[in-house]
Amino acid sequence: MKLDPRVPSGPLAQKWERHRFEMKLVNPANKRKFRILVVGTGLAGASAAASLAELGYNVESFCFQDSPRRAHSIAAQGGINAAKNYQNDGDSIRRLFYDTIKGGDFRSREANVFRLAQISVNIIDQCVAQGVPFAREYGGQLSNRSFGGAQVSRTFYCRGQTGQQLLLGAYQAMCRQIRAGRIHMHPRTEMLDLVVVEGRARGIVVRDLVSGQLQSYSGDAVILATGGYSTVFYLSTNAKGCNVTAAYRAYKRGAAFANPCFTQIHPTCIPVSGEHQSKLTLMSESLRNDGRIWVPKEPGDRRPPNEIPEEDRDYFLERKYPSYGNLAPRDIASRAAKEVCDEGRGVGPNGRGVYLDFADAIRRLGEPVIRERYGELFPMYQRITGEDALKQPMRIYPAPHYTMGGLWVDYNLMSTIPGLFVLGEANFSDHGANRLGASALMQGLADGYFIIPYTLSDYLASTKQTPAPTDGPEFKRCEAEVRERIARLLSIKGKRSAQSFHRQLGKLMWDQCGMARSEQSLKKALNEIPAIREEFWNNLCVTGREQELNQELEYAGRVADFLEFAELLCYDALDRDESCGAHFRIEHQTPDGEAERNDEKYAYVSAWEYTGVGKAPILHKEMLEFEEVHPSVRSYK
Repeated sequence: MKLDPRVPSGPLAQKWERHRFEMKLVNPANKRKFRILVVGTGLAGASAAASLAELGYNVESFCFQDSPRRAHSIAAQGGINAAKNYQNDGDSIRRLFYDTIKGGDFRSREANVFRLAQISVNIIDQCVAQGVPFAREYGGQLSNRSFGGAQVSRTFYCRGQTGQQLLLGAYQAMCRQIRAGRIHMHPRTEMLDLVVVEGRARGIVVRDLVSGQLQSYSGDAVILATGGYSTVFYLSTNAKGCNVTAAYRAYKRGAAFANPCFTQIHPTCIPVSGEHQSKLTLMSESLRNDGRIWVPKEPGDRRPPNEIPEEDRDYFLERKYPSYGNLAPRDIASRAAKEVCDEGRGVGPNGRGVYLDFADAIRRLGEPVIRERYGELFPMYQRITGEDALKQPMRIYPAPHYTMGGLWVDYNLMSTIPGLFVLGEANFSDHGANRLGASALMQGLADGYFIIPYTLSDYLASTKQTPAPTDGPEFKRCEAEVRERIARLLSIKGKRSAQSFHRQLGKLMWDQCGMARSEQSLKKALNEIPAIREEFWNNLCVTGREQELNQELEYAGRVADFLEFAELLCYDALDRDESCGAHFRIEHQTPDGEAERNDEKYAYVSAWEYTGVGKAPILHKEMLEFEEVHPSVRSYK
């Protein structure tokens, strides 16, 4: 396996423009000859499908939801970054680039990040033209607010519904192409394998989730935009249906998996309330613009928050990080919250929570302004907890959220399998070891609207395409392997549900490979995961049949992939013997508890090659070179 990032030569600010000119094009008439398979209809997948169909390609679009607009991108609340500098507060493309590189703790590829910052300004114009209802100032100009890791206001938002409104914009662009006949939509359809023909990605095997029927689709290229894998921890802010299956099965077919240990913990989640939960609920990071985070100064102080006077409160983020305060980056804010809770100063029934207090902002601006600014966030919190956060502070605690790791891609977003492109959260490319808030929507739309139309064209124009019929031997072999796997899941007839195994794995991963990791904890996880996997394949109970709607069966397949993928994640975390961003090895921290990087040994992208179930994967390294931003101590103080 060779890792060729294909980063263009020349000055950083000119790389993308030069590369766009040098890439080969497909003329409009020839575009109609190509069929592109797009898996996933979140922001990256929907924008890619709509853009490619608009250009004239024939697009087959797949999602396991009943509608493209139910993709998990809809859950994003806070906003989308762009270096427009509407506030005239010193923002620029270079500053967004710098903040992103620094926020990722110098573990991302410079060229990709600079391109993302450049494209960010175009995304807003595209979305406004689509009718996305961004919040506006009194004079009509688009409004901005701040997010973690930035000292400028560059985040555009739609109150508490930014992801939903952006997805609706991309969805209506898809609908236009569905009506025109250039997008053929396949809802309730799950990808179960990737078909590689003569070394190139040429198709997928899918299961119709209603009828249970297996079917193969052939195309000239495959685009995966299937999101992240934080549900490996069972409880996360992601929907229960989110999974690693599509990406992991591509990995098993030869696509390198990069930086799987970079898993982000979000600081503003509603705390766990009991064993009944199958997911956690996120409170948008945007709330940290007006909310102040604090805990009692003394351990064991159980007074109601409104009875604790100012002198008995510790606004610990403002104390530790005065330059950024409550808008410290997510990884740093999360570890700080865990630290005060470990000291016995946490709040709530189980002591695993901190306060997010809006009293000062309400006194300054008035309750109606705060209520209007954050839309449905306050009512949502009240429905879940029974508490009014406008009358008493919210209780929040960190939880698994976004995953910076994903399939390895080059500058053109192509994986190590030619013809397999990976977009959005499913790839590793832009965020390094920690993603700044409001950058996920930015990356997904940049990849789909503005990058893949160029890079896919270059691939198609440079590659001699040969027929790959679905009745060919490669497709038949993949179908047979998928069918055998399904039959095996149904034949076990054990006594435990897939959910019980998922919960067991998730607890192990959270305890041993969660917010803090160590050599000892990771080796413990690697020792216990195979035992859980062995019991799964001997004691799983899947009711129902293959040829019908069977949610137990589809869930079991996803848990089976997590039971293999979890080992890969732990191998990566064990190899990276340093602390950086969201990857915090307790052996490597400064005297005041901050992450301690090792740039001399670990300034690389970890790209893993599959060798078999239960076997150690092979590590390949893409060394990171920094021309414009030189690694330094990542300080937000």
